[in-house]
Amino acid sequence: MAPDPKSIPQGTLLSPEANQAAALATATGVLTVDLDAIIANWRKLEKTAVPAECAAVVKADAYGCGAEQVARALAGAGCKTFFVATLDEARVVRAAAPAAAIYVLGGFFQNTGNAYAKFDCKPVIGDLNELAEWDVFCRRSGWSGGAAIHIDTGMNRLGLTVTEAQGIIPRINAGDHGITLVMSHLASAEMLNNPANARQLAAFREIASLFSGVPASLANSSGIFLGAQFQFDLVRPGCALYGINPTPEADNPMQPVVELKARIVQIRNVERGDTVGYGGTWTARRPTRIAVVSAGYADGYFRAASANDGTRGAEVIVAGKRCPIAGRISMDLTAVDVTDLDKNAVRRGHWVTLIGEGITADELAHHFGTIGYEVLTSLGKRYARVYKGGSATAAPLLRLQRSRSPPPLKPSFRVFLRGVSCRCRPRPFQALVIRQFTKRRSADNTGPPNDRWSVARSYYFFRLANTCLQASLSW
Repeated sequence: MAPDPKSIPQGTLLSPEANQAAALATATGVLTVDLDAIIANWRKLEKTAVPAECAAVVKADAYGCGAEQVARALAGAGCKTFFVATLDEARVVRAAAPAAAIYVLGGFFQNTGNAYAKFDCKPVIGDLNELAEWDVFCRRSGWSGGAAIHIDTGMNRLGLTVTEAQGIIPRINAGDHGITLVMSHLASAEMLNNPANARQLAAFREIASLFSGVPASLANSSGIFLGAQFQFDLVRPGCALYGINPTPEADNPMQPVVELKARIVQIRNVERGDTVGYGGTWTARRPTRIAVVSAGYADGYFRAASANDGTRGAEVIVAGKRCPIAGRISMDLTAVDVTDLDKNAVRRGHWVTLIGEGITADELAHHFGTIGYEVLTSLGKRYARVYKGGSATAAPLLRLQRSRSPPPLKPSFRVFLRGVSCRCRPRPFQALVIRQFTKRRSADNTGPPNDRWSVARSYYFFRLANTCLQASLSW
């Protein structure tokens, strides 16, 4: 497992494992994200949608799972297109996936053009005013990064009307239009037999056919499972990547992604007839042992899952067994009835599972009175984030854009290489590594820039030299 890099102090000399241990020692709750499960879910969706391209929606910090880590893992696994909601999210994803196409669902405004060009991302345009402003920016700046056209086929939220979309067809037929995608959004895809799905499909198929040569996209996570006719050229899964059930009328085909644990801060005994929590809404019907857990509605564990004398609330896993919540969930704490557990099975400092071990985000959403999307995107910042898997991201250096040259090697990077090499023996390998990384740059850093393939060769040489170093140390 790897801790969230933001949790590691700058300049630390501790190993990732040591930093993780330090974070867990002070954390009241831990959110573990399985990047391998996200990759497996994306590959399953990709296979279901063949021959359409499978993109990934990583807005809202990848549904609370960490946009940087998720985008890097999926880009390493082969995902080429990402969708975000804002330009700030696009900046994060661009750093994690330098070669990917990134679409920003929030649209285009007059003062955002330079940011789109800087981050090399594409606006999803859903209004004629946006389209006009985008045209002006492109003419004045010479930027040709492209944009998507969003057409409303029944959602009545964002998008050009079908009539408005028909009005820009002459522009498409004229060529050099800069439109790289035409898309719409399904309003009821999770309901298999909802007639709105067929109406939206018919409307989109008709208008998309007029955008000659422009790829089309309609299906979200649930839409992928409505059939091949909904998949067009590109599908845009979001919630399914993160383990939310895209087919609520059937079993969940996706792997679980997140596990959420919180620490027990106190065990207390409650006499029969005593109440627990704000308002005294839950009464002990027997001598009761209560475990007070360090998670509450400030952490995204909603008050709606509380229990009272007439209603059973959510459950958590304690020592491998389900235990019910007792009373109202408060801002920072939740009381759990652990009376049926052996006294030695649960103690202060033990961890309780809120999501995982059979409790899904969808189950919790039922108790919260909402959907799994909201459960994941509401998970609080007080949880320590731990990531496991995602080995496909081991070589991000090689995922460079064809249209860009990699940045020159900075003197500080040479110092880093020397520092790494100096801590290893024998010294001849230090000179080999540094020469290979710096031979294309003069001493004053003004030599010819490195091309993409020399960087790739240097990367592999460094890996080879490092392997030799490790082997020599073991001899």
